[in-house]
Amino acid sequence: MSLIRVNNLTFGYNGNHPNIFENVSLNIDTDWKLGLIGRNGKGKTTFLKLLQGKYEYEGSISKSVDVDYFPFEETNKDRMSIEIINEIAPAAEDWKIIKELNLLNTDTEILYRNFKLLSGGEQVKILLISLFLKENNFLLIDEPTNHLDIETRNNLVSYLEKKKGFIIVSHDRNFLDKVVNHIIAINNTNIEIRQGNFSSWKENKDRQDNFETMQNEKLKKDITRLEIASKSTIKWANEIEKTKSKKYNPESTIDKGYIGHKSAKMMKKSKVMEQRIEKAIEEKNNLLRNLDKNENLKIIPLKSNKKPLVLANNFQVKFNEQAIFNPISFQVNNEDRIAIVGKNGTGKSSILKLIIGKELQYNGEFKVVNDLKISYVSQSTEDLKGSLKSFAQDNKIDESIFKAMLVKIGLPKTDFDTNIQDMSEGQKKKVLIAKSISEQANIYIWDEPLNYIDILARIQIENTILKYKPTLIFVEHDETFIEKVATKIINLEK
Repeated sequence: MSLIRVNNLTFGYNGNHPNIFENVSLNIDTDWKLGLIGRNGKGKTTFLKLLQGKYEYEGSISKSVDVDYFPFEETNKDRMSIEIINEIAPAAEDWKIIKELNLLNTDTEILYRNFKLLSGGEQVKILLISLFLKENNFLLIDEPTNHLDIETRNNLVSYLEKKKGFIIVSHDRNFLDKVVNHIIAINNTNIEIRQGNFSSWKENKDRQDNFETMQNEKLKKDITRLEIASKSTIKWANEIEKTKSKKYNPESTIDKGYIGHKSAKMMKKSKVMEQRIEKAIEEKNNLLRNLDKNENLKIIPLKSNKKPLVLANNFQVKFNEQAIFNPISFQVNNEDRIAIVGKNGTGKSSILKLIIGKELQYNGEFKVVNDLKISYVSQSTEDLKGSLKSFAQDNKIDESIFKAMLVKIGLPKTDFDTNIQDMSEGQKKKVLIAKSISEQANIYIWDEPLNYIDILARIQIENTILKYKPTLIFVEHDETFIEKVATKIINLEK
């Protein structure tokens, strides 16, 4: 066990104001299993890069362990997996490599296959075990679960439960709850470390936010009451002071010294109230600085008079004349929310593409009602480019509604002038989600919509779906999202 000490860390990109981090100090025990969370764009990957020493910064970061980053940038992928493992961890013995693969419930034959031809999940496994096989290192694991099916995620959970000494960035709540024992949260104004998993952190965060909200309301009422009382006291003091003058009260026989004493006493009372007001304002200004407003999104779905909207009987998608999953039958009706689950490569996205009108081979019966208005979120963001304004125009959506949804889902207005291709992957996904919920549609087709999207935004999206009840067919590997949102599940098997 050793410590990574961060002291007065300050960092900002050139021309980016304010700084991303300002005077951050914290200690990280290298035996901990930490989950790093925060809104998209808050600097999670930047923080990992700083720990690696990739950027210049003010302050200090001291450590007595080597720091390795996942995903490891492998330049030559056109070789056997065992060669890549041996390059990353040259001291690793064969029995240790086999042991690590067994922990991941993975056959050793993967070692002698071309790394470039492995699935995304298999590549993740090879790179992770390579990094864990290195000695005296602390791992920085950046979003390993994106695009991984549920079974592969659960294999990673079992593997990481047996490991220690890492920081992992993930937006999968179920995954974090099972594999971490500390949370690093990048908040609006600070970075904090708490013991526990995501659920315990969220419970503490909600409790703190509720307390600060109540304190804020109390202080607002106190400030208003004190301001009224202070103004009244000043007014009374001035009225009393006037009675000293013959001009205002020529018949007065009251001792002027007494009047002056009484007036001074009232003014002193007013000064005390002003000091209390200033103290209350200062206390109020320190509240709610890290409160994330989980603002309500809005969808206006269209209902269809036709039933069912989609019908499948003994249906199988084919590729090169071969069926890729066992026959399935299902119907989609108004307000159904259907999750399609299964291993990577079983044809989940193919079903969605058929619904939106792509021509694919299939067996059995598959019908989609004519003239359905469909809103589609693609799995890929690689074609996104240009300004938000031109994107809204090209997709024939109301620009003001679209941008309002983006702000609510966590994209700052300061990023509105950034071209979409220059945004982070999480921000690009939010562009696609904001477009979709800005559209009126009979059916919403979402293909892995939550990849890279932060947890708070996921909760917003869940709440919106549950409130407005759109007809939705989606592919997603976030088990918590599926559990909360889906009314039906279609399970594909090879």
